[in-house]
Amino acid sequence: MLDLAGPLHEWIEEGRDFAVATVVAVGGSAPRPLGAALAVSADGTAIGSVSGGCVEGAVYDLCLQSLQDGGTLVERFGYSDEDAFAVGLTCGGTIDVMITPFAGGRAVEEAALAAAARDEPVALARVVRGPAGLLGQALVVRPDGSYDGALGGDPGLDRTALDRARALLETGRTGTVELSENGSHCPGGLTLLVEAAVPPPRMIVFGAIDFAAALVRAGSFLGYHVTVCDARPVFATRARFPEADEIVVDWPDRYLRRTETDERTVLCVLTHDAKFDIPLLAEALRLPVAYVGAMGSRRTHEDRNRRLREAGVSEHELTRLRSPIGLDLGARTPEETAVSIAAEIIAARHGGTGTPLTDSATPIHRAGRETYPQPA
Repeated sequence: MLDLAGPLHEWIEEGRDFAVATVVAVGGSAPRPLGAALAVSADGTAIGSVSGGCVEGAVYDLCLQSLQDGGTLVERFGYSDEDAFAVGLTCGGTIDVMITPFAGGRAVEEAALAAAARDEPVALARVVRGPAGLLGQALVVRPDGSYDGALGGDPGLDRTALDRARALLETGRTGTVELSENGSHCPGGLTLLVEAAVPPPRMIVFGAIDFAAALVRAGSFLGYHVTVCDARPVFATRARFPEADEIVVDWPDRYLRRTETDERTVLCVLTHDAKFDIPLLAEALRLPVAYVGAMGSRRTHEDRNRRLREAGVSEHELTRLRSPIGLDLGARTPEETAVSIAAEIIAARHGGTGTPLTDSATPIHRAGRETYPQPA
């Protein structure tokens, strides 16, 4: 639901009634991840998606019905072998969808939506399996440990949920949390869906060249907050990079030392000049970031590795370097190269292989929302 925070917050501000259907469980192959949402307003306007179209019509009707009934419910959709025309997922998986009406009186969820709309880190924990009276009960959790709401009036349950939600919020992940019967004091236990909303991850592109301009567009399209850094003011300009969120004129290694990065940050080194590359990569390969890639031919790569070893970079640190940058797509133009780099970043983020799906027997959709490789 938090992936629709912006428009839903606007609907709340306008006083519109609406219902939200959220994917709360996924089994097998399914087109949308946990937390994906479809919202329907009382006037019939729909935004978002829970299935890529397979069951949208049925979910749409359930949302409108929930606005009339005022109740929260969970519905399962799966593949039907018996009836080819039944509502279901043609991909063969199953999804559980929780439908929640918003017609006033949901201060906890509204607070989470408002925070996410402001790009503030926040987590929303909701009961998606358990006693009927607890279904849909929610907590909004902040990074400092403060929270609002309650999960049925049990302070111990709230504290447990708070700890688990903060752990997911710290990594920016959405997932389910199972609480045992003893831990939740509820017969059969509880399942919580914890949605984490964090500011967009950073992509820092070093080198204000034509390939960088194409990569900035690709990064923005993928939802990154994109920074371009180059020591040459004549090239690092808004006119050349209109879609960048930030343009920095500074020596790359100096900027990297003073700027904030985290485990979701991706660093793309396109400077292709040893005087920039070596000090920059020596710094980058020691940071706990998601991805470090550098442009250059295989000959440049070998020479760069030799220089990095001389600069004190260890063999283990060198294994983190993606060079030559990108996947082997046969790319030639800046736009094709940007797609190649973006594809490698996506593969690293989700544990993909980069192998054509035609030739692969691995699952199309990886378990979980996303993973970020961590340096050992």
